[in-house]
Amino acid sequence: MRLLKLTGVILILFSVLTASPEKIKFEDHFTNDTMRIDYHHIWDGSKELISLDRIYKEGEWAGSRKVLTDPFKYGKYRIKLFTEDGKKLLFSKGFDSYFGEYITTDDASKGIKRTYHETALIPYPLSKSLFKIEKISPNEKSLTIFNKVIDPGSVDIIKEKPEKNIEVIKVHGDGKPEVCLDIAIVAEGYTESEKEKVKKDLNKVRDIFFSQEPYSSFRHKINIYGLFKPSDENGTDEPRIGRFKNTSVDTTFNSMGSPRYLLTESNKKLRDITSAAPCDTVLIMVNSSRYGGGGIYNSFCTFTIDNEQVAYLILHEFGHSFSGLADEYYSSSVAYNEFYPRGTEPVEPNITALLKPGELKWSEYLSKGTKLPTDWNKNEFDRMNTEFGKMRKKLNLKIEELTRVGASEKKIRKAKREIELLMLRKERENREFFRKTGKTGLVGAFEGAGYSSEGLYRPMQDCIMFTIGKKPYCKVCESAVEEMIRKYTD
Repeated sequence: MRLLKLTGVILILFSVLTASPEKIKFEDHFTNDTMRIDYHHIWDGSKELISLDRIYKEGEWAGSRKVLTDPFKYGKYRIKLFTEDGKKLLFSKGFDSYFGEYITTDDASKGIKRTYHETALIPYPLSKSLFKIEKISPNEKSLTIFNKVIDPGSVDIIKEKPEKNIEVIKVHGDGKPEVCLDIAIVAEGYTESEKEKVKKDLNKVRDIFFSQEPYSSFRHKINIYGLFKPSDENGTDEPRIGRFKNTSVDTTFNSMGSPRYLLTESNKKLRDITSAAPCDTVLIMVNSSRYGGGGIYNSFCTFTIDNEQVAYLILHEFGHSFSGLADEYYSSSVAYNEFYPRGTEPVEPNITALLKPGELKWSEYLSKGTKLPTDWNKNEFDRMNTEFGKMRKKLNLKIEELTRVGASEKKIRKAKREIELLMLRKERENREFFRKTGKTGLVGAFEGAGYSSEGLYRPMQDCIMFTIGKKPYCKVCESAVEEMIRKYTD
């Protein structure tokens, strides 16, 4: 489904940004280059701290030169750049981070200290400018956790060229970076001898993107680059079976203790690679057949390339990292957590606490006559999902045990195929369930979203942000993706 119409709120925001007499003129404040600010985000056991690492001058600024201040409210953090006196906002961007996820964990609540490396990319300022990082509370109040006046002429700013052993592979598009969405795909866990597989897999990712709206309709405004730095070994770390691989950006399963969560903590390695090409958003393509991935808003997303659900993984995780979409799935045993405190409205465009039903954030898409909340036979779905969860956990444990004891590859492949078939059966079962509810195509407020069985709602009964399988984004999610694409391309 093609959604050309923007929501009224976003249209107004873009109008202000592009037509206001107070509009920031890019050339008055910035060069054509990129400033990369690396820093350490620290949890000292009771509060968070920011420590500056290094600042780099890198290649051409890939972002918009018209929309410089972020019209969205997504992300727990925000970077801002002001004139030196702090009176005029020149640039802003919201984001989430690995650190932001860590501080919601039990380890953080116990006071266990951790440090994460992070990066802010901004257009390179012409003169001294005040750089800030803000934390945004659930009630949308901001707290400055770091600020520093940056001198773009400082001798301490690093101007090294990208590493020579990073190959840039043009996958799609040849538009100017400032008017296109520039997607960088980092090939992770591929050895030098697997270069042809890298190219084949990059083309697979491209084809998946352009088989889906709204990406298909904007393909003429999208550039895709592959970035290949050979790894010493192929694959990725799988700590639960004692398998560790020396790879280009050190991705690993079992991130945050979740078996299928696949992330990297080696941010500097990642950013050194992505500096080789224009880059608005980053995907990490992992050379593995095991199901897994992850996505963090305006940071990066990961996915494994050689599994049955690769299309779902790419589009779902990119929904998080690029458009700020929330997970719509949930577990019946999971209550509210620190992501979505009770009594506050989530900032993500595709979930709501429905605190004021008359002010539903996606009201313009609401199907006529649809009740709020919208009934969808949730109890039966929960029963089905519980059975599936038990079976998938059992099979995953079986695979881990077979690997640990050194079983033959044939036995391990057979066990992996079992779980693939289970997921395909679940996909068919879900499709039939949703067909029988009679709610297909309706936009309402369906309870169960954002890891919470109760109290949070999603726009449609199914979406690629809800259940596994080949399917479109719901109307609200597709609109949110389109609005984000326009931010970079209008």
